[in-house]
Parts: sequence; structure tokens; C-alpha cells
Amino acid sequence: MTTASTARRRARATASLVSLGALLATSATVLTAAPATAAETLLSQGKTATASSTEGAGYAASAAVDGDLTGTRWASQWSDAQWLQVDLGARANISRVVLNWEGAYGKAYDIQLSDNGTDWRTVRSVTAGDGGTDELAVSGTGRYVRLQGVTRATGYGYSLWEFRVYGESGTTQPEPGGAVRVTGSQGNWRLTVGGQPYTVKGLTWGPSMADAPRYMPDLRSMGVNTVRTWGTDASSKPLLDAAAANGLKVMNGFWLQPGGGPGSGGCVNYVTDTAYKNTMLTEFAKWVDTYKSHPATLMWNVGNESVLGLQNCYGGAELEAQRNAYTTFVNDVAKKIHSLDPDHPVTSTDAWTGAWPYYKRNAPDLDLYSMNAYGDVCGVRQDWIDGGYDKPYIITETGNAGEWEVPDDVNGVPDEPTDVQKAEGYTKAWNCVTGHQGVALGATMFHYGLEHDFGGVWFNLLPDGLKRLSYYAVKKAYAGSTAGDNTPPVITNMTVSPASAAPAGGEFTVRADIRDPENDPLTHKIFLSGNYANGDKRLIEAKWRSTGNGTFAVTAPEKLGVWKVYIQSEDGRGNAGIETKSVKVVAPPVAGTNIALGRPATASSSQASYGDCPCPASNAVDGNPGTRWASDWSDPQWIQVDLGSVRSFNRLQLVWDPAYAKSYEVQVSDNGTTWRTLHTTTTGNGDIDTIEAGATARYVKLQLTARGTGWGYSLHEFGIYA
Repeated sequence: MTTASTARRRARATASLVSLGALLATSATVLTAAPATAAETLLSQGKTATASSTEGAGYAASAAVDGDLTGTRWASQWSDAQWLQVDLGARANISRVVLNWEGAYGKAYDIQLSDNGTDWRTVRSVTAGDGGTDELAVSGTGRYVRLQGVTRATGYGYSLWEFRVYGESGTTQPEPGGAVRVTGSQGNWRLTVGGQPYTVKGLTWGPSMADAPRYMPDLRSMGVNTVRTWGTDASSKPLLDAAAANGLKVMNGFWLQPGGGPGSGGCVNYVTDTAYKNTMLTEFAKWVDTYKSHPATLMWNVGNESVLGLQNCYGGAELEAQRNAYTTFVNDVAKKIHSLDPDHPVTSTDAWTGAWPYYKRNAPDLDLYSMNAYGDVCGVRQDWIDGGYDKPYIITETGNAGEWEVPDDVNGVPDEPTDVQKAEGYTKAWNCVTGHQGVALGATMFHYGLEHDFGGVWFNLLPDGLKRLSYYAVKKAYAGSTAGDNTPPVITNMTVSPASAAPAGGEFTVRADIRDPENDPLTHKIFLSGNYANGDKRLIEAKWRSTGNGTFAVTAPEKLGVWKVYIQSEDGRGNAGIETKSVKVVAPPVAGTNIALGRPATASSSQASYGDCPCPASNAVDGNPGTRWASDWSDPQWIQVDLGSVRSFNRLQLVWDPAYAKSYEVQVSDNGTTWRTLHTTTTGNGDIDTIEAGATARYVKLQLTARGTGWGYSLHEFGIYA
């Protein structure tokens, strides 16, 4: 608040003291001694205090517990649902909370207690606060005490001169040890940390371990209490240290081949490769011994999606043997970890509930199971019931639907969910996890990542450090509210035209409805990704121009294929809306008639069986951009077309595959023996070459002298236009 605080102070507390003094003076003869009670102790003064927000550097949360009733104060941002909490350092029996309000007071608020700083219980609610001093009798036990604002009384935020918490003298208990347990019985399990209930409210970790101190406060502000990693080694210490400093825990991962599920490499033979298993067991034991006493360690997670991933290495009976051997080895690791560290559970993650029968049969020493599930996360509960399992589980990756779960769009590639749909996906996932009470013990949702590329835009909560709608969906799920947050621009109704026939090098149109909830001025960017066209997952800023009213003219790439085009709108407050559609880039039309179409074509060589081949020379003149001619992997090569008679033409169009020519000549001949050069280049780049060169000839040849890649030469189309 910028208004002087004295202008808004209240005097009710002073008046009450004067009245009480008068009463005591006139009634001294009738007062009797009060019954003896245990002395209360001021527990909060000087302890660590945090808040949902501050109005500025001079209004820190610590000012509310410094003992200064008139000189320093905490002040929040000017919105409802703000909070202030104090860590008493140990559990205590709380008997009284005293709030010394500044003029910006709370009309409605709750007093809440927690044993772990995450799971809160309300012990007193006020709905008609009038400022001044509120002295509230409460009853409960906790280490953390929170003022949770509901409704402000003024147009300012909330402001306290002092937040005082009292308990009976001598009743404070040290916080229980940090041992983590899976307790309870069939269908009624819970996770406990130091004897207190703990629901995993987590995210998978994306930034470098060394950057953990930079990002951990943000995770805490989101209500996150756990981060998950896939590997644990010497580089893990900064992450663990930063997590502990911010009150978070870490699920320490151990990677095993062939981790990552479908498409991942690294095959090992779990039936016969004793050396690999011994090496991994020794390596894992080393880091368990190193970090078992670290206050941030929550549990150990052995392997990631390997039961599913083994299908990339084996088949049939051998696959079955490998899956049994793998899960047996996971059990060996669990036994070893338990022998070194009896105070932290062990789990193992897969991406297929069909893996659970193998764990049930071969890995009885696991304390709980873990599952990566995205669009189908709500089906995990029924699979658990149908499988008759006797261990609880955690969802270790979830969020919006992935590429493998969505229908294809008009261009035959996965139709990526919108920003709004992605945010709804996280909310749905969390509701499904918390809905399986007593069995699902929480989640580490995917992904607190910064990558600004194809996968990063699909899954990251803050690509390039910009917060998405999904970021705030997770924050609302974990912290309970996003009130007061400045939220991202919302992009809807994005269209691309023409969606399936954008001419290479020409312009196509992108349009969307773009709005910002706070009406912040927006900056727009347009990106392209060639993931489906050439395997390049990067986002490259496109050449584009705004034509007004959310419409943009975008220059298409020269490379043919299906591209992703992205609108990114930034609000200058650290937020971004990002929407994407596909666009199919095709060869630009060429005036005239393709006189090479369907004519006899020959070549120095052709690939017979590699990849999508056979790839004969005739594929380059069949008019089908989906077929190609491909040569041997050597220099020089050639391909030629017989036009059937001497014909006149004025241009050629060469539609290259990624295996292109860096140097080549266009040659013509009337007899197929004597050739004359029409065009030469040494700077081919693999894009479409439209060559304006007129000639009269029967035969047209490409004499290819230097490849642009390690492959051979490959043409989708060799067009000659009259």
C-alpha cells in the first residue's frame, strides 16, 4: 500500500484497554483469584514467516513476527485469498492467535494448522472481522500456523502489524524424525513423513540441478512439495539442498535400460547380463548411501517405463523372459536399498498397467508402485481394481494427452490440444488421483521444464520461462487458489489457411482470437517447427507480418512436408499463451504443362530396398510428391528424362528429399549422347529449386556431382515445364 499507514489505523484496542483499567479500579474489592492454568508462551516471535505475496520489499512476512507492534508490518498484494504463515520450528499445542491489524484488515479469514506445511486444517473461521486486534481462542496441534485470507475489508490487501501465536508453556514437542513410511492396510494406505500424513503434490524436474536454488521458491509458491528426477548422482546435491531449504522433498530416480518406453534405445539382456546388473546395483547403492540421510529425500524410484520399453528389444517368449528378469532385478535393487536405508520407500515406474502383474509376481519388496499416465490417467484406478493389487501407487507423470493419445488432424499428424485443453487435462488428472482415496498417494505431474521446442510447448508448464495456463492449473490444484495472480493470454479458434496446400516460400494465413484476462498489452510471435517434416524439433521464428485483428501472414518454409506453426502471445508479466496447428507445405505451382510427367526416366543407380524403397527413377516423374527416386550413396550420380521428341520448355522444378545435391548441372541433349550444359550450381540447399532456363531438347539430365548429406541423391519430383 502506498497510502500512509497512520491514516488508516484503528484505535479500538487502545479504547478497550482504557475501559478495562477503569473497571479494575472500581471493582477491585469484588475480584477473586482466577483458577491456576498452565502459562502460555509466545511461540511465533522471531520464527520463519512466509506469505503468498508482499506489497513491496518493506512489507515482508517477517515483519509480522518481529515483536514490533507499531513500526513494521506485513502487507499483501491488493487481492483476496492471500495468506501469511509462520513455522514454529516444532509441533506445539496452540491455544490462542492474536492478530494486530493495520487499517487494511481481513473481513473474512481462516486460521489453519499444519504438521508439514502442505496439508492444512481449519481451526477457526472469522466471517465478520472489523479490524483492530482480533484475539482468537483456538485448539489444535501443529508446527505451521496460517492466516488464510478470504475477503478483504478494504480496497487494499491484508496488512498485519503482528501475528502472534501462543501455546501452553512446556507443551512444545520436537517434530518427529523424518522417516518416510507407507502405512495402513488394503485400500486404506497413506504416506507419512515423520509420522505425519503426506500427499505427494509434485512435478517432474526439468532445469539443471545447479539451477535448483533459482526455481525452488517458485515451486513452493505453487504448492508443490515434491520433485521427481530420473537419475541420481553427484550432480543431485544442489537439487536436494535447494529442495530442503524450501521445504520440498525429492523422489530420487535411478535409470535402467531401456528406460523411457516406446522409441527409447539401450537394450540390455536381463536374463544373462550379470555384469550390467552388478554395475547398476553397485552404482545405485553408492548414491543411496550418499543421500539416505539428506532431509530432502522422500523415496527411491528404480527404473522408468522399462517393462513397456523391452518390447523394442525383444519379442515373443524372449520378451516375456526379459520382463520377468527385469522386474526380478528391480526387486534385488529394492532389497539392497532397504538394507542400506530402511527409512525411505522404494518404488518403480512404468507407463503401462500391464507391467504391474510382473511387479506383483517378481518384486514383492517394492513398497508401492508408480505409473506414468497422461490422457488415460483416470483409467489407472479401474486397472488397479481389476488387477487385484495389494500395494498403493503414485502417478509419476501425468498432464494433458500426449501425441500417442490424440487423433490425427487434417494433415495426418497428432492434433495437439489447445492451451485451454491442456490446463483442463492437469485439473482432470489431479482430480482422478485424489479421487482414488487410500490407494493413490499423490502425483508428480509432467513437467516443470524450460525447453522451448516441439516437446516443450506440448508438455512444459513454462517453456522459455514463460508461465502457461497449465502452470496455473497445477498451482490451483496444489495450493488451492490462484487468486491475485496475473494469468496468461488465452488463444482460441486458431486456424491456418490453406492448411494442406501452403506453397513453399509463399505466404499462408494464420488467425486466432487472442485475449488477456487483465487486458495487458500483448506481444505476438510466430514460430515454425519441422518435427514432422525433417525431424528438427526446434522452434524457429518465422517470417511473418500482422494483418490486424489477430490475423498474420506467414511465409512458408522451402522444405516440403507437414510443419507446425505456433502463435505465442506474451503479456510482459512472465506469462504466455501458445497455440499451434499444422500446415502442409507443398511445391509452389509452376505455370505451364509438365512435359516430363510419366515419361521414361533412367538413372545411374537406384535404391532397391532401403527404408521406403524401392525408389526407381520413374518415381521422380510420376506426379506423386509422396514417392521418390534415390541413388546409391556415392558421387557422381545422374538421372535423365526422355521427352519422346525434341520439345521446347522454359523452366524446371526439382523437389528434393532431405538427401539433396549441393552441386549439380542441368544438361540437355537431342540424341542422348551429346550433352550441353543449361544450368550449374554449387550452392544447393535441399529446398525446392525452380530454375528459369529455356531450351529445346529431347533429353534432360541432372548431372549430380556433390551430395549435401552422407546419403545419396533423392528427388520427389523432376518437373520440366513448357
